[in-house]
Amino acid sequence: MHKLILRNAGPLLIVLLALVGLNLQAQPAPWFTDGKFGLFLHWGLYSQTAGDWDGHPTKGGEHFMLYERIPVKTYAKIADQFNPTGFDADRWAQMAHDAGMKYLVITAKHHDGFAMYNSAVSDYNIVKRTPWAKDPMKELAAACKKYGLKLCFYYSLGRDWENPDVPTNWPVKAGRSNTWDYPDEDAKDLNKYVENKVKPQLRELLTQYGPIGIIWFDTPELITKKQSQEIKDLIHSIQPDCIINSRIGNGLGDYAVVEQSLVSTARKNWEACITMSENWGYNRHDTKWKSPELLVRNLIEVVSKGGNLLLNVGPKGDGTWPVESQENLHTIGRWMKTNDEAIYGTTVWGDAKEAAQAVQTDKKIAEKEKAGMKDAVNDATSKEIVSDYRFTQKGKFVYLFVRSPSTATIDIPELAKDSFEIKSLSLLGSPFKVKWIQGRDGLQLYLPTVKEPKIPIYVYKIEAK
Repeated sequence: MHKLILRNAGPLLIVLLALVGLNLQAQPAPWFTDGKFGLFLHWGLYSQTAGDWDGHPTKGGEHFMLYERIPVKTYAKIADQFNPTGFDADRWAQMAHDAGMKYLVITAKHHDGFAMYNSAVSDYNIVKRTPWAKDPMKELAAACKKYGLKLCFYYSLGRDWENPDVPTNWPVKAGRSNTWDYPDEDAKDLNKYVENKVKPQLRELLTQYGPIGIIWFDTPELITKKQSQEIKDLIHSIQPDCIINSRIGNGLGDYAVVEQSLVSTARKNWEACITMSENWGYNRHDTKWKSPELLVRNLIEVVSKGGNLLLNVGPKGDGTWPVESQENLHTIGRWMKTNDEAIYGTTVWGDAKEAAQAVQTDKKIAEKEKAGMKDAVNDATSKEIVSDYRFTQKGKFVYLFVRSPSTATIDIPELAKDSFEIKSLSLLGSPFKVKWIQGRDGLQLYLPTVKEPKIPIYVYKIEAK
């Protein structure tokens, strides 16, 4: 590495260099921006109840403790039945790897306050309260290392229904607080919770399991800017390379999160997190599973606009995964093996107008997100499958994704000869020559005559002259 010498640098140059340095620090790590595809895992006591409580289906998915107003002592009894003997960390990591995913984010502590790892801070955890009495994160850390995945931890920041000192303000004052056990909202001391639970548990997560790729916060609620900064400083004092999502609050994250929706314009440093069905945690009543075709369409939509896709699986209480999620990941993995070069390490291919529009759209998303505070069941992703196309770029190559075509040919006006003269064009995964005609009005592309039944999405690799 070359050293930068500033012997005669003027004040303006030094300020500019300092600003550049600050900007570089704010960028997510290359593994994140290049990896594009991750696995989200919502696993906790709510997985054991699987969408039922007291003889009836619950509302609110993994938030049902709030919706049913269940006392902590009663909710904690779920742990007596939580015995995930089917948990197989190697199998979990292998399924993520085989699907083409590069990182894994798992719920270390959700809103119910129950730690899914061995925490000395509170005995309200999977090791001390369940008959299983094991720490799944240790095995998962080893499995992620084996399969080349970045291990990342989800941590509910501004909500904790077990702790007596956590006030909330969404959608109204105390709207997401445990007021049935702890009714005096004004007496709650958020700083006490941050100092006595949040910071010590983050220290545990960052020191017990090796390198952590992301601390993935959720729902900052009333966390102050000072608290967000102190938490960020703590994380980086232990693991300087760990990145942090925007839900640390107060504009201090490394990248933005868009939950259960997609964006219309390209932007930098963002991630969409979506479910395979309606719920994040396992729910036996949830039957609205997305198809592999729709999920790959979502992946392409996100990547073509400069983002990452974090796709969720809700393991069951016994530690196994729903068959539907396993089948989806297997089918996605087959498609990725053929087409992943058009996904990993790519950038947006588009014009300046699109980039300019993204700035305004980002502001709207920020307002809509309200720091990520939403209800549990909030899937707003489109379920429509239409014939269309998207682009990505890597070096001198442009990748064209033709999604769900309904005709024998497709016209691409963006690839008109006057603006983009083609040197070569090939279909990934096919040894056959592709028929195409490029003119002033665009590219006419002849599509495969035999369609792929499960994921009819075709990727063309294009080199400009």
